[in-house]
Amino acid sequence: MAEEKKMAGFVCTGCGIGERLDAGQLETTATRDGKMNTCVQHEMLCSKEGVQVIRDTIDNDGATHIMIAACSRRAKVEAFHFPEVAMTRANLREGVIWVRPDTDENKETTQEMADDYIRMACAEAKFSTKPTKSGEQELDKTIMVVGGGITGMTAAMEAAAAGYPVHLVEKGGALGGRIAEYYKVLPTRSPYAAPQESSIAEMAAAIEADDKIAVHLNSTLAQTSGAPGRFSVDVATESGSTSNFTCGAIVQATGFTPYDANKLPEFGYDKSADVVTNHELEALAKAANGGPIKRPSDGKEITSVAFVQNAGQCSDEEGKLAYFSGVTDLVSIKQAMYFKELNGDCDTTVLFNNLRTPGAAGEDFYRAGQEAMVLFSKGIVSEVVPGDSLTVKFKDLILNEDTEMDCDLVVLAVGMEPNSGPDPYYATEGEGAPEPGEEANPNAVPEISVDSILNLDYRQGTDLPQLKYGFNDSHFICFPYETRRTGIYAAGPVRRPMDIQQARDDAAGATMKAIQAAENAGKGMAAHPRAGDLSYPSFRKEGCTQCKRCTVECPFGAINEDEKRYPLFNEARCRRCGTCMGACPVRVISFENYSIDTVGQQIKNVEIPEEWDEKPRILVLACENDAYPALDQAAMNGVEINPWARVIPVRCLGSVSLSWITDSLNNGYDGIVLMGCQRGEDYQCHFVRGSAMANERMSKVGDTLQTLNLEPERVVVHEVAITDIERAPKLINDMAETVEKIGMSPFKF
Repeated sequence: MAEEKKMAGFVCTGCGIGERLDAGQLETTATRDGKMNTCVQHEMLCSKEGVQVIRDTIDNDGATHIMIAACSRRAKVEAFHFPEVAMTRANLREGVIWVRPDTDENKETTQEMADDYIRMACAEAKFSTKPTKSGEQELDKTIMVVGGGITGMTAAMEAAAAGYPVHLVEKGGALGGRIAEYYKVLPTRSPYAAPQESSIAEMAAAIEADDKIAVHLNSTLAQTSGAPGRFSVDVATESGSTSNFTCGAIVQATGFTPYDANKLPEFGYDKSADVVTNHELEALAKAANGGPIKRPSDGKEITSVAFVQNAGQCSDEEGKLAYFSGVTDLVSIKQAMYFKELNGDCDTTVLFNNLRTPGAAGEDFYRAGQEAMVLFSKGIVSEVVPGDSLTVKFKDLILNEDTEMDCDLVVLAVGMEPNSGPDPYYATEGEGAPEPGEEANPNAVPEISVDSILNLDYRQGTDLPQLKYGFNDSHFICFPYETRRTGIYAAGPVRRPMDIQQARDDAAGATMKAIQAAENAGKGMAAHPRAGDLSYPSFRKEGCTQCKRCTVECPFGAINEDEKRYPLFNEARCRRCGTCMGACPVRVISFENYSIDTVGQQIKNVEIPEEWDEKPRILVLACENDAYPALDQAAMNGVEINPWARVIPVRCLGSVSLSWITDSLNNGYDGIVLMGCQRGEDYQCHFVRGSAMANERMSKVGDTLQTLNLEPERVVVHEVAITDIERAPKLINDMAETVEKIGMSPFKF
């Protein structure tokens, strides 16, 4: 038997709301139109006394659904926290009085806006249900770290220090990764004057001595199944044995692979042992054991060395890296100083085009190199010719002439390539992927040339989705460390090129995210950006057509298929974006507190004036992560918004159902503005693909408009950033101008 709903409304008159609006009328609107059982006013609902009024109504009067008409739902979140009931918010402060001028001529339309927002919030409450736990959740505080280099070791130590058990899985036979092969590392402390000793041996010893960290050497992941809070991992060793453990969250810290210098024949790498990469030089310096660095070909002490910067980097040539690896210029300065330390008066020249020294050491370390008599020469190397000595041919960019120099050793500053597994979405999203509406070309998908790292038991693929150049998809603005697999976090150079200190900082951040994911999973709560949300998707099986759109379009791989090919939702993997809901053509997917009805009923409960009233209505569906906050900030700055607009926040533009668009047009709305995040390669969508998929769906709206004999200008989709404080309101006001030009909808009742 369904729980009886008892609806209660609360209208705040503080922050100027009572001075600008008729609170008594709002109360009447809530009870008469919104069907609230009760509705009360309070001069400051967010105060201790105001919160207690709401609390008493819940505890004493048995209210199950409450509607709070006050400030934006993004404000006073802690004060208005009532998880035991279904709750909605009507935005009267930022959404109404702060965006409308306080004049007598605006009084009527401002009140109409407020009344509509009351109706909308009441309708949303009526069709919402209090979110409850699914029963899937478990709490496993163990963190698995994949990769035993500096990033993985740091992650393991950080998790253990926080009291969380760790399984550290390393493919090699020892901890330390590439850093263990380095002679010295970049300085991390002021005055940044010289390379410093590595602490990698001490870290490895500390890990071996920590009883919270179980180390698996010579091991790989045979399979990773489950979900946040309940991952199950099979670990295979070189000897052929397999063990299993469970964990709550995962940090992938598999590092990088140096760019293959064999792809640079012009530099003679394959012709002379005395042409080495920056990574190979570390081994030479370490082998010197405090003595002079020797030439690989004949063991002669090196008296002159040239460093070739950006070798195979920053190039649009096929087979080379289009990006700069960030740290290689600093590494060359460090290595040039090796020769000044170990080889006395060795002539040391760094040949560069653009020398970049980011990070804390930065300019200070560059100056230290100059003071150590390292020569920095602006030139582009065209060729290295092997012989008794090496001849480096280059164009001197200062003198604008071709020249050359002889030296004993050439060091190629090659970049970093991420040590990632195969990209599960290459065929659908990668280079050569089909445009929307086109069939995939099977010949465009290359053979997978790398082994899986995580071996995920996901329908969508075995490893983490990747960005353009193979780095794990982990957006630096919207969700740093987060990947498109909930509960799995990327850290270090597998996420982007970085130096040792940056990798350690990255590891600490990813570990904190992993701990949060494990804890939230144990409570049934969502991860970023809807952290704390208990809702999860469900569907009406009898209405499902098994079209698989929800399964394919979920950006996070949270939906599998059962044995009868129906969608199988995994709440712990779900980010609660609602993209599956927007994708479903038969509208059978919903969340307890966000559904086709919670938004659809808001749309229907806006009062649509008759045509002769000359009061258009514009529906604005705004992403809650960027567009809605931008509108809130615009209100704080006093930016005016047209009174005909009615704004509904949506979890993601990817959750927008086409039914909301068609219903709005049929109900007599004159224009629709959809505001999502930036899409494409430099996307800023918190749910990765939501904005792009919404744009693809909305491209078909033109056919609907044509069928209804409506102008295509009535529905627009915009990319809006959280910083678009002036632009976001203008897009709404522009639609009002468009409606004025083309006329109001012929579908007015």
